[in-house]
Amino acid sequence: MAAFKRILLKLSGEALAGKQGYGIDPGAIDIICNQIREVHDLGVEVAIVVGGGNIFRGLKASAQGMDRVNADYMGMLATIINGLALQDALEKKNVYTRLMSALSIVQLAEPFISRRAVRHLEKGRIVIFSGGTGNPYFSTDTAAALRAVQIKADVILKGTKVDGVYEGDPVKDPAFKKFDTISFNKVLERGLAVMDATSIAMCRENRIPIVVFNLTTEGTLLRVVNGEPVGTIVKEDDHG
Repeated sequence: MAAFKRILLKLSGEALAGKQGYGIDPGAIDIICNQIREVHDLGVEVAIVVGGGNIFRGLKASAQGMDRVNADYMGMLATIINGLALQDALEKKNVYTRLMSALSIVQLAEPFISRRAVRHLEKGRIVIFSGGTGNPYFSTDTAAALRAVQIKADVILKGTKVDGVYEGDPVKDPAFKKFDTISFNKVLERGLAVMDATSIAMCRENRIPIVVFNLTTEGTLLRVVNGEPVGTIVKEDDHG
């Protein structure tokens, strides 16, 4: 039996790019969607927030001189493109989905309404949230935390290319220790790259745990949902 009834899966845009590092790699999306379907087949209610960094990164463009507001809106549009790609791949696997957007783009996506999103989940549809929060200066991490609160998700599952949270970058120094469990407060105090500070504070306030795990290994998402000790759990009680 699954350990969670309703999950919010946070996907980076880079996860959709695969090894090519940019754009959308159909092979990478297929691997991700196979894992999502496995979890959905258990009866778990699945919501997804997807980033847009594989297409456009607003913060980087702003640092290079572009107006920050314009850059952030361009990044939000990139998340909608990724949301459409995920929707297409999932529906080819006979999984019903709904794409919702914080930006008004009715030809492509439903407007985000929390009650409607919950109703879709209750009916067994996978809901993909795009467009970030609909506001500049907020990351898709913040959008993930906000949507998790609004739909009353049991957990945020952050799929990355590493197998958890480390003291530092394990690529630069393999000696860095991996945490099995760590508190929200310690993540903030140490400035660990889990999610941004706004997201961590929101999850702490609403007592929504975060599991950071490696999504590139097939079957990992299913193991996390089944409650196996995979990745790192970020929560209020710290026993690590």
